[in-house]
Amino acid sequence: MKNTIAHLKKGEKGIIGEYSTDAIPVKLQEMGCLPGNEVQLIQLSPFNDLLYLNISGSYFAIRRETAALIEIAKAE
Repeated sequence: MKNTIAHLKKGEKGIIGEYSTDAIPVKLQEMGCLPGNEVQLIQLSPFNDLLYLNISGSYFAIRRETAALIEIAKAE
């Protein structure tokens, strides 16, 4: 099973791996969601559909279905 941003638990960090640029909105890429950048899960929405993330100093929320498309390597 591949690790994705959707698999992170609150407070965990990971390093973004390669992904298909067709599947990820350009806006996320512009905000720093790029391979090699660190991502940390800050908070989950009440129904766990939105994930509030810190990616290289940028804070934003993405849907779990989008987060499941972005592979990561878990950081220590």
